[in-house]
Amino acid sequence: MTFKVTIASSGHQFVVDQGETILDAALRQGVGLPYGCRNGACGSCIASLVSGTLHYPDGDPEALSAPEQVVVCQAQPQSDLVIGVREVTADRDIPIKILPCRAEHLQRLSHDVMLVQLKLPQTERMQFLAGQYIEFILKDGRRRAFSIANAPHHDEYLELHIRHIPGGSFTGHVFDELRDRALLRIEGPLGSFYLREDSPRPVLMMGGGTGIAPLKGMLEHAFYTGFDRPIHLFWGVRARRDLYMDEVPRRWEKEHANFKYTPVLSEPLDGDRWQGATGFVSDAVIASYPDLSEFDIYMSGPPIMIESATRLFVTHGARMEHMYSDAFEFAKDVLDKLAQASND
Repeated sequence: MTFKVTIASSGHQFVVDQGETILDAALRQGVGLPYGCRNGACGSCIASLVSGTLHYPDGDPEALSAPEQVVVCQAQPQSDLVIGVREVTADRDIPIKILPCRAEHLQRLSHDVMLVQLKLPQTERMQFLAGQYIEFILKDGRRRAFSIANAPHHDEYLELHIRHIPGGSFTGHVFDELRDRALLRIEGPLGSFYLREDSPRPVLMMGGGTGIAPLKGMLEHAFYTGFDRPIHLFWGVRARRDLYMDEVPRRWEKEHANFKYTPVLSEPLDGDRWQGATGFVSDAVIASYPDLSEFDIYMSGPPIMIESATRLFVTHGARMEHMYSDAFEFAKDVLDKLAQASND
């Protein structure tokens, strides 16, 4: 059995399966509703009940204070519903928080990339759009930004892909000193790099190195919500060992008819025995799509890659208003160290 939920202000509708919460169903279908803790305590997800009946299987949640309220993270419909609620349609609609967290799990994905899963306090969740990033707030006030690599519906942890940067004190700390359960402080979500789901255009995604991280989050979200436009992911790295999650997009290519994947090596090693695309990843995009006028393009990675690709893509018909990017800049103190090292 299913129930239809209508948002009064917009007329948007989505379907809730029996035994499913309103919020889980909305996330599954790409409908943005506000939320916070996801356990019924904070009140961030409260809506008003216009019509219909619902229940709370685990008892009235802590945040519920009036019968006309709906705590959407806990409520399950018993009939079709009409609710009054603010929809989350852009990054400006999501509150930015400073939160403590723990490095719950660390795993080396390659010689220079670490998977870090952050666990928020039990009473907190960070609502975000797929593709956004968080900043670590260090003890001396410095900040380090990293993209969120998981999708919003799977938010038990925040997944980061952190590459070790020579001269980087924070990434050096992550690789050499950080341990499971270490306490950290973050701010987020931040940034306007997220999937524009209301566009009718096919999608090209281009990631350089750990620039694959926010694209991974976008793709997981797209697959989860039934996004049916064609998507082609290009991932550029130096050598085969840098394709640290190559098996994941290869699996997606088999599972989703609208998805294609092209890895590109700029400096393959002799032992790689590489038969795929080589050179600059942006050139591989043009080789496949010499006319970019009808595409939405998402780019994530080193600034020099994005800057040069933007110029190239515009000459092939891409429109600036249909290109979205997330450039991975080094922090100023890291740049200063790198510059000093090059002068020594």
